[in-house]
Amino acid sequence: MNGAQALFKALVDARLDTCFANPGTSEMQLVYEIGRTEGVRAVLCLQENTVTGAADGYSRMAEKPAFTLLHVGSGFANGIANLHNAGRANTMMVNIVGANATYHQPRFPEHELINGKIIDLARTVSHWAREAKSASDLAVLGALACRYAGMGAGKICTVIAPTNCHWDPATEPPVTMTPFEAPKVAPQTIAETARLVVNGKKTGMVLGSHLLHGEGLELAGKIAAKTGITLLGETFPSRLARGEGRVPVKLIPYFLEMALKDLASYEQLILVGALTPVATFAYKGKPVLKIPESCQVITFATVEHDLLAALRDLTQELNALSEPVELTEKMESTPPSGVLTAESIGKSLCSLIPENSILVDEGATNGLTIFELTKGARAHDYLSAVCGGAIGGGLPLALGASIACPDRKVIALQSDGSGMYTVQALWSRAREKADVIVIVLKNDDYAILEVELARVREGEANEKMQSMMNLNNPTLQWVKIAEGQGVPGSRAETADEFHQLLESALARKGPYLIEAQIAQNIQAMIDLVRGSK
Repeated sequence: MNGAQALFKALVDARLDTCFANPGTSEMQLVYEIGRTEGVRAVLCLQENTVTGAADGYSRMAEKPAFTLLHVGSGFANGIANLHNAGRANTMMVNIVGANATYHQPRFPEHELINGKIIDLARTVSHWAREAKSASDLAVLGALACRYAGMGAGKICTVIAPTNCHWDPATEPPVTMTPFEAPKVAPQTIAETARLVVNGKKTGMVLGSHLLHGEGLELAGKIAAKTGITLLGETFPSRLARGEGRVPVKLIPYFLEMALKDLASYEQLILVGALTPVATFAYKGKPVLKIPESCQVITFATVEHDLLAALRDLTQELNALSEPVELTEKMESTPPSGVLTAESIGKSLCSLIPENSILVDEGATNGLTIFELTKGARAHDYLSAVCGGAIGGGLPLALGASIACPDRKVIALQSDGSGMYTVQALWSRAREKADVIVIVLKNDDYAILEVELARVREGEANEKMQSMMNLNNPTLQWVKIAEGQGVPGSRAETADEFHQLLESALARKGPYLIEAQIAQNIQAMIDLVRGSK
């Protein structure tokens, strides 16, 4: 058994069966051994940020890690943006990154980083990272990475694999390592939190990580029904169960001004697998917290804790296990007509998306409206593509989610500007016959940046400023882009056309793209951030 064989035995023994890959010369021994390893699906992606984003989407829906295969430091660097998103989403992931042979690295060949090692780069976006020193070491590190990936809510783990560790002889990998047991919240903390939620103060419970779906959300719903507290969610949830029959959760708004207004009356916030709500960016003369200074913030449980056990214990302490929960009702709507806007798209989605579908959102400024208008749709899972704020996650995330759940329809809301960051994901989608509908929200503009520019400028933006916001010279032709990568598509310019195209796309199987030419007015957002009345 060589090092590559021992590594894959360790991964398969740990139940990892899906590899998203963009290999290079230093991974050819690994490619060869993957080809001979039973039970591993290899998904080729044409750029590393698609690899890491797809692995993120897979893990969020499969609730187990995928593993990636990446090429040396420069290739790993290409995947960092979506690794960052995955890390902030508490995704379980194992990265295998090829490297020059240990004896060749000191000679400084081309792929060696200018001032450091791949392991140095990996540590910035990994919770755990190690470099193999031998073939036998590679297998042990693979087993350890799988074990660490399951810690708490989930971890990003990276193994650097020099080429000689692939082909040198290795001993058998260790027996499958049991996952770490997450620490429980102390009984005293359970009792203290139970007293807090019934003290009569205006209280919000901020849910994060995997508490926004499944048993965690149901338990939170019982606690809210018993105590009258409000359930809040992180601004960018990794996975949120919503729609008909689901426990309603209000996400904390992205815009600081909206969040300050929404949270102004809260006297205490209880964090469960979430962080204190802060502005994504600091703004001159503005507060950095989204909550009033007088609001008390209590951390009940972090992502390192056993979050489900924490909510079970709190529900039991409150005697709320049998509490009836108010659930979201289906929102009925008639097919929209006329001008194509975010509002009309939201209404069509609310009416048409099938039960148990997956909605991936990188819709940026248009996504805010669509999110609100789909809260009463049929039951579905919602995935935010920008948990770490890095754009370009939507198309890969939808690919990975579809591979994890091949029997569920995936619908991806994709803004046109950020879609170009990982447009190669369309090719992988066609190759894998992934059942994903991409809705490109085409406004020919970086509209979110227009809003942010309004914060700092006086008067109207000049031509040079606008040239860095507009995407219409030349305009992107998304149907042609998709067809060039094997994905059929159509263009909609009216609400009527869009509704018909969406209805038709939902009735078919496989990848499809709808280019939605949207009429958008962002003046209300500009007025909001500039303090206009």
